[in-house]
Amino acid sequence: MAGAEPGAGVSSLLPQASGNVWEVVLVPWTRSLRRAAVMCWGSPVAPRRASKQSERIRGLPLCAPPRPGPRPGRSPGGDWAGGAPLSRPRLSDANPLGRKRKGRGSAGRDSSAASRRRLQIKSGVGHRGKMVDYSVWDHIEVSDDEDETHPNIDTASLFRWRHQARVERMEQFQKEKEELDRGCRECKRKVAECQRKLKELEVAEGESSKAELERLQAEAQQLRREERNWEQKLEEMRKKEKSMPWNVDTLSKDGFSKSMVNTKPEQAEEESEEVREQKHKTFVEKYEKQIKHFGMLRRWDDSQKYLSDNVHLVCEETANYLVIWCIDLEVEEKCALMEQVAHQTIVMQFILELAKSLKVDPRACFRQFFTKIKTADRQYMEGFNDELEAFKERVRGRAKLRIEKAMKEYEEEERRKRLGPGGLDPVEVYESLPEELQKCFDVKDVQMLQDAISKMDPTDAKYHMQRCIDSGLWVPNSKSSEAKEGEEAGPGDPLLEAVKPGEDKDVSA
Repeated sequence: MAGAEPGAGVSSLLPQASGNVWEVVLVPWTRSLRRAAVMCWGSPVAPRRASKQSERIRGLPLCAPPRPGPRPGRSPGGDWAGGAPLSRPRLSDANPLGRKRKGRGSAGRDSSAASRRRLQIKSGVGHRGKMVDYSVWDHIEVSDDEDETHPNIDTASLFRWRHQARVERMEQFQKEKEELDRGCRECKRKVAECQRKLKELEVAEGESSKAELERLQAEAQQLRREERNWEQKLEEMRKKEKSMPWNVDTLSKDGFSKSMVNTKPEQAEEESEEVREQKHKTFVEKYEKQIKHFGMLRRWDDSQKYLSDNVHLVCEETANYLVIWCIDLEVEEKCALMEQVAHQTIVMQFILELAKSLKVDPRACFRQFFTKIKTADRQYMEGFNDELEAFKERVRGRAKLRIEKAMKEYEEEERRKRLGPGGLDPVEVYESLPEELQKCFDVKDVQMLQDAISKMDPTDAKYHMQRCIDSGLWVPNSKSSEAKEGEEAGPGDPLLEAVKPGEDKDVSA
């Protein structure tokens, strides 16, 4: 300004004009450092307007004030010397700063809107030009507001004590407020009761009623004074509460509170072997015919259509039955049919594996398997065929083991049937006999047997003959059978003495 010390340095650089008032406006930093704008009032030359942002912030007028009177033939808002408008540009909610829009493009609108919003925030202007009151944040009581404390004081304990003291003050204040509120309500109740009694006494007549009426009127006046006192105290309490600094408990309140605890879903207990076996048996009895029909299919489309019509077949029970059926067919030496059923078995197992990987029900993903297998590449088909061949080999191995097990069981059954009275197998005993004794049993010649025994060592002869009796190869006669059971035969035993010509002996192979 002219003659002002703060602007002397800048105004000295400008041309001096008598009768003119110069004002220097320093434009704040925005995107780049801008030059100082000089605004001239009353000059015949058109004034240079400063940045609207600086004018908005500094509170300066957006343009020069209008002249005292309009020019002849011009409206008050007409042109001024030099073509500059005389009146202030019209501001609106959509354009609070009077800026020119950058165009119809969305980018220009977005950028100008963002700039206006940033300017409003800096200048404290809220929605629709309303000022935002930030004074409520000036006095906030925080227990741990200080970062540094005295070295001899425990910081954590200090914060804890402050918090405890603040909580106690809040509780005491709330208690006093509740007492005042309760006293005010009680006083209002007494006033209402007194008014009711007054209305009843006004109707009644008599000296006693008049005396009572005067007493109640005096009491009503006293109650009204007490009510005003209570209301005054309550209003003072509200003002005190409003002037109290905010804290973490009063800044906000819970709109709603909801707690959710994620718990792991309980896994279903594994079924026992008996339960699974009974479940499989029941399923097979009900759907055995349908399972066999599926096992005889070959084309992908036929299998998909049949499973679509019978979705209950997409389960582990079907796969288990097909596996058992394959082994049975291999045992029966029906290899071609086994390979056909094995193909459908692998199809069902692939569906179950896909469902397990996707963690969905098998009935919901079997169509996805068929779509994938029909459009699969060579590598996927090779994997399917490799699994099929490996399954066939496993079936053949299981069938072989089953046949061997069946043969062993048959041989064991036959051996149990052959056991003699002593529990020995006659075949095993016959194979353990010396060659001379074997020939005797082969030809069933008793004399030859007697001669062979007589030539043997008595101990060996006794051992072999006892084994023959226990296995049933040698059946002694009635005389030798009179001997006590379990009594061993010696050299002079009737068992050996009975082996003489002329006596009846039975020799069984």
